[in-house]
Order: sequence, then structure tokens, then C-alpha cells
Amino acid sequence: MNNLRRKTFYTIFFIISLFIIFAIFIYNRQIYKEEYKGIEDNLTRMRKVIKNNDMPEEKGRRNDLRDELDNRLIMNYYVYTVLLDRNNNIIDRISHNEEGFNERVTNKIEKILNEKEESEIKIGNLYLNSFAYNFNYGISLVLIDTKLIQDRLLMTLFKSLIILIISEIVILVISKKITDWITEPVEESFNKQKDFIANASHELKTPLAVITASTDCIDVNKKNKKWIENVKNESDKMNNLITRLLDLSKSENIKHEGLEINNLSKIVEKRVMIFESLAYEKKVNITTNIKKNVMFKCNIEDIDEVISVLVDNAIKHSEEKSVVKVNLYQDKNNITIEVINKGNEIKQEDKEKIFERFYRADKSRNRKDNRYGLGLSIAKNIVESYNGTIKVSSDDEYTTFIINFKNRKH
Repeated sequence: MNNLRRKTFYTIFFIISLFIIFAIFIYNRQIYKEEYKGIEDNLTRMRKVIKNNDMPEEKGRRNDLRDELDNRLIMNYYVYTVLLDRNNNIIDRISHNEEGFNERVTNKIEKILNEKEESEIKIGNLYLNSFAYNFNYGISLVLIDTKLIQDRLLMTLFKSLIILIISEIVILVISKKITDWITEPVEESFNKQKDFIANASHELKTPLAVITASTDCIDVNKKNKKWIENVKNESDKMNNLITRLLDLSKSENIKHEGLEINNLSKIVEKRVMIFESLAYEKKVNITTNIKKNVMFKCNIEDIDEVISVLVDNAIKHSEEKSVVKVNLYQDKNNITIEVINKGNEIKQEDKEKIFERFYRADKSRNRKDNRYGLGLSIAKNIVESYNGTIKVSSDDEYTTFIINFKNRKH
């Protein structure tokens, strides 16, 4: 249920966020294009004016061109024109705005004239560059100071980021509300299902106990021995299933209150030792690599149940004469438990499903071994109740179940 809520929340959050980000991107891109086009138009317009007037050698004709350029007052932009002779020397300077040639502009003009040997139009990235120009070698240099444009664009971008952050907070709240609304019927149905399993399991225990007790009281003879043994075997299977269902119900409603700090190393080590006889019967060896004195705030019964499920599962799915390895180590505040066995590979499509209730990848073998596909689901519920994670990796030979806990501050 938590996975459904999480996936629903992230899906809604991602879709709405993507729409907002796209809208902000389009808005900033449009502003940028308008500024870029304005600069480009001004550079092109000034170039046409100069091109339509042959480069004057006579002073009178040069004054006429200067007057025409000087009369062009350009709004919203700081534009400067420098007229050049054939040797690329400056013969006139014209400012098309109230601001005259300042040191920044003068230094940029000198730098362009010293570095550029061929005609070039350069606007560049308006977020990064402070100047745009149209340079015609031996004729003219039209320079636009884009510092104010750069500041405007960056301010627009900054405001957009502020809007995005505020929007993300609003989206976070909206996504949670929508998630609650969408998952409410599913959660209600899921809770009813859990209650039904728990109640049905409790109700079945009494008649099952009566059946078992009654079977024990029946006199066994050659005629009824086979049937009585069948009843006992099926009763045992039913009792095991009911017990696991009750364990599952309990694992789905774990509330951690009054937990104590326990030595996780000793808990794991003791629980693994219990399975040595089962491993011997299955002709499997168990080895451990357990770091000493790993302390963890937990309920001992919970950890016992998780280790029991994983080790039991590893032994029963191991090849004969193979080794089941149980590792426990700690890296700063991260505690990791690994249970490794050599056996059949778990298919990729089964790696998530094996943690689902009643899921059995090999139905025939699980039925034969009196297994109902509940153990890993119980283990997962317990691990997640401690805000931990459990996952499985599997290749051609080895299967590894990995549990990670964040160690709580003591």
C-alpha cells in the first residue's frame, strides 16, 4: 500500500512539475528571443545605414554620414558606432544614446580592433556576454552594450526560479491531497482485506483445534489409519497456514513503542545457529561473517523472524553441498545484513513479486514443502517498519537477499 501511495504521489508530482517547468522555460525562452532579436535588428539596421553610404574619404561626406548616424537615437539599448579607415584606424566615434563612451566600452572596442582581422557579427549568449557587435574590417564597428539586457534576463530567470520553488511547494501539497483522494478507496479495500485475513485466521483456529484434538482421540486401526494420518497432515498444513496468516497480519500492523538498544550481532548469530540442524539435513553448510557489537534499536522477536525467514528460505533453495553465507556489517550509520545461497536463479520478473503475499515462483515445490509464499512478505513488512529496505539480487549461481537499516541515534 505504501508503494502504491508513493508511486501515485511521485507520478502526480512529476507530471505537474514538468508542466510548470515547461511553462517557465517557454516564458524565459520567449523573453530571451525578443531581446536577442532586438539586438540583431539594431545591428542589422546600423549596418545597412553604413553600407548605403560609401566610406567617405572627404571630410564633408564623412560629416554627413556622422550626422545621419548621430541623429539615430536608439531606445532601450546602448549603441555605439566607430567609423574606420581602410587601415582599420578609428576616424570617428558616435554614441546613439545619452551615455557616452565609458571605459568599459572603450576597452572592448580596442580589444575587438586589436584581435579581429575579419568581419564578424557576434551576439553570443546574452546570459553570459555583456557586449554584442557587428564588425566590418576597415569600415565600421557597431557595438551594443548588453549589460542591462543581461541583468534583465538574469533577474527574470531569478524570479522564475523563485516562482518555481513556490510552485513546487504548492504542487507538493496538491499532490499529497490528490494521492490521498485517489488511494483512499484502495486503502480502505486493502485494510478490509487485512482485517478479513486476521479475523478469518482467528475464527479458523478454534475448529481446527477441535479437529486435531478429535483426531487424536480416535482409535487407530488398519482400516482408518490412512485416513486419520491424512486428516492430521492436512490439519498441520492448515495450522501452519493460519499461523503464517496471523504473523502476516501482525507484521502489517507493527507499532514500535518502547524499543531498546540490542546487540544485533548476537541476535543474528543465535538465530542462525538454530538452523544448523536443518542445514545438516539438507546437506548444506552455513558460514557467518558477523561484525561484533553492532547495536541497533529494535525488537528482538522482529529480527528473529526476519533472519529465520531468509535463512530458512536460503537453505531450502540451496544446492546440496553448497554454502549459505550470512553477513552482518556496519558502515557508519548504515547496517547491512546479507543472506547468500547457491541455487536456481530468480528471474528478473520475479524479483519484486517474491515479496508479495501468496506469490510462489515454483508452486509445485512450495506446495510440497508446505510453503505458502508469506515468509518474504512478512520479512519485508518488518524491515520496512524500521524504515529499512530489503532487496534481492540473483545471477546464474548465487542469490543474495540484502537488508539495509539506518542506525537510529541512541
